[in-house]
Formats: sequence, C-alpha cells, structure tokens
Amino acid sequence: MRSLSFLLVLVCLVSGAASAADGRVAPDFTLESLSGESITLSDVAAEQPVILLFWATWCPYCKALMPHIQSIRLEHGDKVRVLAVHFRDDKGNPAAFIGNAGYDFTVLANGNDVANLFEVWGTPGLLLIDHDRNIHFNLYDLPKPDFPKDEGELSHPQRAAYRAPYWAAEIRKSLDQILSD
Repeated sequence: MRSLSFLLVLVCLVSGAASAADGRVAPDFTLESLSGESITLSDVAAEQPVILLFWATWCPYCKALMPHIQSIRLEHGDKVRVLAVHFRDDKGNPAAFIGNAGYDFTVLANGNDVANLFEVWGTPGLLLIDHDRNIHFNLYDLPKPDFPKDEGELSHPQRAAYRAPYWAAEIRKSLDQILSD
C-alpha cells in the first residue's frame, strides 16, 4: 500500500512538472538600449506583450523576418513592444542597420549573456512573452516548412525568404491569442 501511495505521489509530481514546463516563465534581465536607457524585461512585459527577437546584422533569416515583425508592431501599435537583442555580431553596426531599415524596435546591445540565459544559440531567436513573463511562442519550437524544391538547392537568403512569412503568421496567431485573453 505504501509503495502504491509513493508511486501515485511520484506520478503527480512528474505530471505537474510536465505541465509547468509547458508554461515556461521568461527569466528577467536588464540590458542597455542603443539610446542608453536601461531596459528590464519584467517592466516592459508588465505594460504589454513583448516580442523578444535575438538577431545579428549578418543574419539573412533576421533580415527576412524583421520587416514582418515591423508589420506586426505597426498593426498592433502600443499593444506590443519589440525588444531586439543584438548578439554574436562583433563587426556589425546595429544602430545603422535598424536606422537604415526604419524599424522602431528597442535595440538592446551586448546580448550574448541574455541569449545564453534564454538558451538561444542561433539567429534568429524569437519569443513572445505576456505580462506575467509566460512564454507563449518560441520560434525554435516551430516545425520547418516544406520547401518547394530540395533545400540543398536554395541559398540561405532564399530559405529565409520562404520561412519568414510562415514564422510571422505563427507569431501573429500567438499574439492575437494573448491580446484576446
């Protein structure tokens, strides 16, 4: 009887841990923006959902995705904020890149440690975070779309151009769900 009780408690703990993993909470961090402002994730998220984008100026996937992120930002106005964490890019000029493209993201510099904190290992990394810092969307969790021809025949910019609209549609779905709650 004791073994059965222990087993039942163990099953409850394991199933509780699995459901807690489904509702991951984003770790808090503070980084300096390009304008010198100190930005803390929990402060921003308390006001509106956050699209947390990990990017680099050299990344073709980032370049393809960023216009879609800007479109989402314009579509939702002040109801969403984009924090663009620049990382793994020692030679790029994030201020010039963002300025030339006309994006109104809040760019956070020196994001290598924050990327590690979020287990973001490549570009782009993108998470959608609600006011309680729950992660509702992680770009890494999306399945890759099927390409119209052998993926090996496509360059990185071609693959990026194919994936970016799909990614943006999935981001919109998740953001719409957060905003309707």
